[in-house]
Amino acid sequence: MVLVKNHIFNLSTSNAALVVGIAFIVSVIIVTIVDDFLLANFVIPGDTSALARDIEAKRSLFGFAVAGYTVVLILDSIIGLALYIVLKPYNKTLAFLTATFRLLYAGILIIGLIALVLEFVTVYEYALVKLLGYVFFALHIFMLGYCALRSGYIPKIIGVLLIIASFTYLIFFIDAEFPETLQIVFMIIMGSAELLLSIWLIIKRNSLPVNVI
Repeated sequence: MVLVKNHIFNLSTSNAALVVGIAFIVSVIIVTIVDDFLLANFVIPGDTSALARDIEAKRSLFGFAVAGYTVVLILDSIIGLALYIVLKPYNKTLAFLTATFRLLYAGILIIGLIALVLEFVTVYEYALVKLLGYVFFALHIFMLGYCALRSGYIPKIIGVLLIIASFTYLIFFIDAEFPETLQIVFMIIMGSAELLLSIWLIIKRNSLPVNVI
């Protein structure tokens, strides 16, 4: 991971933007496969006891799901580091803080997954670890949105969507009750904010400001 970090820090802003875009799109594909084809075999929503029983009964399938999510979390770490390069021309301190929140999120969830697989924690305890990680993720999305909004080179609408998305993530984390239509709107915002940023970074990467060391 140290070698990856050093390599990313030597990237140009343009190449870092490309890394963010590609890594995010690849992670979405992996998450879709894991959620729709692997975790679909488990009883998950709202029934932690049933989930624990299913994990015990389908250890190998669960292992593949964990491996998939581990790859996604590694990609999340890469995205965080690359975003630091992308945002550094705007504000080095805020770029560092934004990246740090995503790295904390990824690190906490990776540790939680390893602990769950090795049975150091129960499914219930892992849920608490995951919640802590998601709080850092919501903070990351908020800071990312703020930086995008104020940067002057990322469209403000993307920044606004990211800030709204950060609050919708928190709403989902605390299981707040909202009408189904509103929940669908929240999910669309959550899914589209980072995707729009990633696509924009890929398309406009060569027009981004150059980092000055």
